[in-house]
Amino acid sequence: MSSTQEIDLWSPFTSDILLEVRTGVMTKMPGLEVTSGIDKSLRKGPVHVASLGLELDEHDPTFHGGPDKAIHGYCSSHYPGWRKEYPTAADRFKPGAFGENFVTKHMNERNVCIGDIIHVGDEVVLQVSLPRQPCYKLNHRFQLKNFAPKTFETSRTGWYYRVLKGGKVKAGDEIRLIERKWPKWTIERIQEYLHRNQNDLAMNEELAAIEELGKECRGAFQRRVAKAQAQEKRVKGDIWRDFKIVEKTTQTPRISSFVLEAVSIREDPGDLNPGAHAKLKLPNGLLRSYSIVSGDRNKFELGIALNDSSRGGSRYLHESMAVGDVLRVGRITTDVKMSSASSNHVFIVGGIGVTAFLALAEGYHEIHYNFEMHYAVRSANDIPFQSRLEVFGRSVRLYDGSKGERMDVDDIMRTLKWNSHVYVCGPTRLMEAVRKAAEQCGLDENDVHYEAFVADTSGDPFEVEVVNRDGKILKVGEEETLLEVLKREVGGDVASSCEVGNCGTCKVGLKAGRVDHRGTALTSTDKVESMLSCVSRGIGRISIEI
Repeated sequence: MSSTQEIDLWSPFTSDILLEVRTGVMTKMPGLEVTSGIDKSLRKGPVHVASLGLELDEHDPTFHGGPDKAIHGYCSSHYPGWRKEYPTAADRFKPGAFGENFVTKHMNERNVCIGDIIHVGDEVVLQVSLPRQPCYKLNHRFQLKNFAPKTFETSRTGWYYRVLKGGKVKAGDEIRLIERKWPKWTIERIQEYLHRNQNDLAMNEELAAIEELGKECRGAFQRRVAKAQAQEKRVKGDIWRDFKIVEKTTQTPRISSFVLEAVSIREDPGDLNPGAHAKLKLPNGLLRSYSIVSGDRNKFELGIALNDSSRGGSRYLHESMAVGDVLRVGRITTDVKMSSASSNHVFIVGGIGVTAFLALAEGYHEIHYNFEMHYAVRSANDIPFQSRLEVFGRSVRLYDGSKGERMDVDDIMRTLKWNSHVYVCGPTRLMEAVRKAAEQCGLDENDVHYEAFVADTSGDPFEVEVVNRDGKILKVGEEETLLEVLKREVGGDVASSCEVGNCGTCKVGLKAGRVDHRGTALTSTDKVESMLSCVSRGIGRISIEI
C-alpha cells in the first residue's frame, strides 16, 4: 500500500491481491437527515461472504445492495490522482473513501470486464456485474460540488460483484481471473456508452443483450433502444391524442384534480418523469399546459386552480368540463430535471405551484434524498393533495396566510445547506423574491429552477428573418408571440410544449439582433445564441434559425 511505484492501469489483469476488506453500517451523513453506508471500516481476519455481500456490511437498499451490488471493488491506485486534482480535499482521498468493500491495486475499470468470474482466496467466487454509478453522496463526502460525474467521466468509479459462491475472505487473499466471456466490454468501455456517448444505437443494442450485465445498466440500455425505436415511428410536429376525463375531484374551494385517460391505450407509452406537464387543447380553442402530479402517458392526473383572472383556460375546465368529456392532449414534456448531484433539495412553492414539484418531491422521498419544502397558502383550506403531502412529515413547512404566517425567502436562501438545489413555483412576487435572494447569496443560476405558470408575452412589434427558410421575413404583432407566427407561417417545423418559458422546447437559434429575453429555460450563456420563441421578443429586427 505504501509503494509509490506507478501502476499501468491498462495492463491486463489475471491476478491481484486483496489489500483491504471493509464494511460499514448505516449512519447519518454530516449535516443531512439521510443515512448512508459509505463510511466503511477496515476488517481484520476472515470475513464471511453471503449472497448479498459481506457480513456486517449495510447498504441503502434504494440504490445499493442486492444480488447485483453485493460487493463494491475499487482501485487504490486512483487515489494519488484524485489528491493531485483536488488538493483542497486531498486528506479525504484514501482507501475506503469511495465506500468500497474490496481494495485492490491493479484491478481497475480498464482491465476488468463485465461478466468476469474471479476466485478470491480459497472459497469465494464472484462475478463482475455492474459499473458503479455514483450519486450526490460522493459530492457530500468529499465536500466537492459536482464531483460524482467526474468519476464516471474518467472511469474511476469502481465496480460491483455478484456472489456465485460464498465463504470467507481476508486481506492478503489472491484474486484470480478464472473466466472471461466479454473481453471487449471492460467497465471503462461500458461507461463510454452508458455516460459519454449515449446515442450510439448499435452499442446500446449490443449492451442491452448482455445477460451478465446487472439490471440497473442493462435496463438503461434496453430503455434507450425502445425509445429510439419509438422515435422512429413518430412524425414531426405536435402529436394530439384524445383523452377522456374519468375523474374530477374537488381538492379545495379553488382547486380541482382531473384524471385523464387515453381513448386509445398504447402498449408501451414510455416513461413519464417527475415534473412533467401536458399540453391541452380545450374545446373552446384555447391551448394550455398543466403540471402532471401522477400517472403515465396513458392515464395521468392534473391539479388545476381556478385563476381569479382566468382568460378561459382554468375557468373552462372548472365550469364546463365534466367526467366523460373528451379533450385533446399534445406533447407531454419534462423541463424539471432531478438534480442527482445535489446533497439537498429545497422546494419553495405557493398555492397551486406545489403541483409542479409534487411528483418530484415524492420521488426524492422514495429514494431517501434529503429535501425540504416551504409551502405558502392562503389558508389551510387551500392545500391540495393533502394526504400526499402529509407523507413528507417534517420535511414540509407550511406558511398559513390566514394566520399571518409569512415565508422569509431571504432567510431560507441565506441558510441553505451546502450543495443545495432550489426549485421555485408560485406567484410572480414569490418568484422574483427568490431570484433576488439567489443573486444576493451568489447562488449559481444552474442551482435554481424557476417554474412559471403564466408569462407576459406582449410587447412592441418586431420583424424576424428566418435564415434557413430562404431569408423569409415575418412580422410579429404586439399581442402575438414569435411562436404563434412561426407555427402559422412555417408550420410543423416548430415544436412547443409549456409555452410559458419553462421547458425550452420552442428554443430557436439567434443569429443576429437584440432580444428581450423572458422565461426561465435558458441560462445566460444560452441567451447569447438562442431565444424562447414562446415568450421572448425581438427588438426591431432579428435573424433566427429554426
